Amino acid sequence: MIDGFWRDKYPPGVPAEIDADQFPNVQAVLKYACERFADKPAFTNFGKTITYSDLYRLSGHFAAYLQQHTSLRPGDRIAVQMPNLLQFPVAVFGAMRAGLIVVNTNPLYTARELEHQFKDSGVKAVVCLANMAHLVEKVLPNTAIRHVIVTQVGDLLPPVQRLMVNTVVRYVKKMVPAYHLPQAVSFNAALKQGRSSTAADVSPAAEDVAILQYTGGTTGVAKGAMLTHRNLIANMLQCRVLMAAELNEGEETIVAPLPLYHIYAFTFHCMAMMLIGNHNLLITNPRDLKTTIVDMAAWRFNGFIGLNTLFAALCNDERFQKLDFSGLKITISGGMALQQTVARRWEEVTGCQVCEGYGMTETSPIVCVNALDNVQLGTIGIPLPSTLCKVLDEQGNELPLGSPGELCIKGPQVMKGYWQREEATAEILDADGWLKSGDIAVIQEDGFIRIVDRKKDLILVSGFNVYPNELEEVAMTLPGVAQCAAIGVPNEKSGETIKLFIVAKPGVTLNEAQVLEHMRENVTAYKRPRAVEFRDSLPMTNVGKILRRELRDEEVKKASTSAKHKAPVDSSSV
Repeated sequence: MIDGFWRDKYPPGVPAEIDADQFPNVQAVLKYACERFADKPAFTNFGKTITYSDLYRLSGHFAAYLQQHTSLRPGDRIAVQMPNLLQFPVAVFGAMRAGLIVVNTNPLYTARELEHQFKDSGVKAVVCLANMAHLVEKVLPNTAIRHVIVTQVGDLLPPVQRLMVNTVVRYVKKMVPAYHLPQAVSFNAALKQGRSSTAADVSPAAEDVAILQYTGGTTGVAKGAMLTHRNLIANMLQCRVLMAAELNEGEETIVAPLPLYHIYAFTFHCMAMMLIGNHNLLITNPRDLKTTIVDMAAWRFNGFIGLNTLFAALCNDERFQKLDFSGLKITISGGMALQQTVARRWEEVTGCQVCEGYGMTETSPIVCVNALDNVQLGTIGIPLPSTLCKVLDEQGNELPLGSPGELCIKGPQVMKGYWQREEATAEILDADGWLKSGDIAVIQEDGFIRIVDRKKDLILVSGFNVYPNELEEVAMTLPGVAQCAAIGVPNEKSGETIKLFIVAKPGVTLNEAQVLEHMRENVTAYKRPRAVEFRDSLPMTNVGKILRRELRDEEVKKASTSAKHKAPVDSSSV
């Protein structure tokens, strides 16, 4: 879309542009924030809070250890593999202060996935939770890793609580499989060694890579998006100008249930909230709703950053419904499509509207968001300041307002490229800096953007485009539906037919006839599912995004098995 189209679309006081060069690198932002908000709480976990001055002191100890007690040098890669614990920001900012490139790593990865990421990124060090150390041991001989730092869940808690938590995790719950890593250094030992010296200042250039953030790998091998210091700083500043009217700097508590190793939570909590000095309440295991709600009950929280499946699960919990929401100012949704029934239920329970946003790993991640005082349900809002969007047809022609096409993005938050994958980079990023998102979108006359669906999830029924998001929205309006997913199933006559997977709410009984009748009443003939399957759960990513791909793979496998067992056709009877 032509430059200037959104200039009059921003709320009063919000500039159309930001200065992405305001800070030279993330280290400068950290120093600025930790000095300005020194005594303000930065992160809380398991009841323990560290202030911004604590964060700077501890990350300095870790940086000094890396610089003076390892062979690591600026530009080397270090993997950080743990859930939401106080150790996470300390390790990440310590590594950055040492001049290292952080490789955020999912702690639930299998050995195969770990080995791919470690080898692809060429990490020379890893900071991992003891619960996953056995997997690190397994893949270590096949990697370039020379330094292993192991932390336990309670390592930054007060001594008595630390002993209790680590003992329960290891010996009572037996969550730490045996491992043998004689070269490993404990996280607390590393901090102790670094405490006796001072970290040397390292000042990377704005275009240097700050983190390698791997894509989910749902469509092939996971690739590392090279996000520069300027990319991350731009997204911090873009978020700040849009939240300035609602969030008071250094005064708000934001609930952080999504994993920090995922780019959505990483940028929001470790980057944007750091810039404005706010307090992040880290939830280690959001699937444990009881503990999550107990943690939230201890604070008068002002913000909640989540996604559709988590909103739905919490709203169905009576304990959550009894929380004090009087301080809740903002709820932001991303990571997957927000269903309107879920958004309305969240507002009904909490009194706070959900602002849906949109982003990608490759865009640091935030591209668009609804302004907090002007939420248009069903859209992802407008592009962030200094961000341009357009939609293209299959031939690469720009489409007019109101026409669906592939969303393309240009802005200072767009990645440098994929790590050591020039061909893959060229496929998604053109010479002018436009990134192809792979999402089908519509830009409305008012500038708000609607995501229709993922390009790869499009279902083709007799030549007609069917978007799963639309069908899922309709299915969710049937009372008793907790979750759903729509996929295309190969069909000789129509190309594909539609199958709907349903998870019913606890205690609710639904049948296929009810679901099909509901869909018949609400969508045109070619969009109607031909089959419904009820399940206790649906496959999801670690952040709660439903994996339609896995459901499609299952159906293809079933069809293939069925074809193999079909009796051969008697040609004489044809």
